[in-house]
Amino acid sequence: MNYKKLFKSLIEPPAAVAVLLVPLCAAALVWVFVTKRQDSPVAYALYILSFYTLCVVTWWCIKHLPKQYRTAKDKLYSNPVGSRYMTDMKFRTHVNLYLTLSVNLLYVAVNVVSGIIFETAWFFVLSLYYTILAVMRFLLLRFVERTGIGNDRRGELLRSRLCGVILLTVNLALTGAVMMILYVNKGFSYNGILIYVVALYTFYITAMAIRNLIKYRRLGSPVMSMSKIISMAAALVSMLSLETAMFSQFGKEMSQWGQRLMIILTGAEVSAVIITMSLYSIIKNTKELKKQYEQ
Repeated sequence: MNYKKLFKSLIEPPAAVAVLLVPLCAAALVWVFVTKRQDSPVAYALYILSFYTLCVVTWWCIKHLPKQYRTAKDKLYSNPVGSRYMTDMKFRTHVNLYLTLSVNLLYVAVNVVSGIIFETAWFFVLSLYYTILAVMRFLLLRFVERTGIGNDRRGELLRSRLCGVILLTVNLALTGAVMMILYVNKGFSYNGILIYVVALYTFYITAMAIRNLIKYRRLGSPVMSMSKIISMAAALVSMLSLETAMFSQFGKEMSQWGQRLMIILTGAEVSAVIITMSLYSIIKNTKELKKQYEQ
């Protein structure tokens, strides 16, 4: 028997089979978790099938993604707008402010509507948080639209300092969210495989936020740095949200007191980091403004 050929036929099934397996396994796992049949024989069979599907998808990614990435990158750089986005950090910041502001406004609308429909203050607390982020991004975007980046140093310092002050109010929404998680039994919950997707996305945006915060700080633009500080604050709150979802999904064996302690500690750490970033921005920008006035 040609084991190499057998392995290849298993790990590289026909495209139609691979495409069918992914949504089939996802739907099956959701059904298992929703119906609470995690320990049934059917569930174990589905676990094996899902692991096989994961191996197939992983092998496909290893084999094809590098080539697809190079092709997409070449096409992106051959396009004038795409090339500018990849090489011009000022232009990239401008575009990203539009995108993140649009997403924040969408989240505000969704949470307000959800709060009205479900008659719970939880969604209104979330809408307050996204509103604060939207206000800061709007202020930065408005400045970039009117003045541009690098054309008015004093204006950038003033706008960045203002956003630093507004960023302090994020802790109000954060405190409200933590209180509701602790005492009103609210929080985030994701069923089945969705929680792994959310976890992967949360770790990704947090890593990218840290990377961009360091990278853009070196450029010396207060507006660009503040836009990344805002992204960092959003990523940290997402980490807190993920923690509550993890407790909801996997924390049944952990005592309620232990869960509350972890949420309090994480909330305090996130709040401390946001306050530190806000104060650092305010103090740094104020010092430079004073130097300009003294000259």
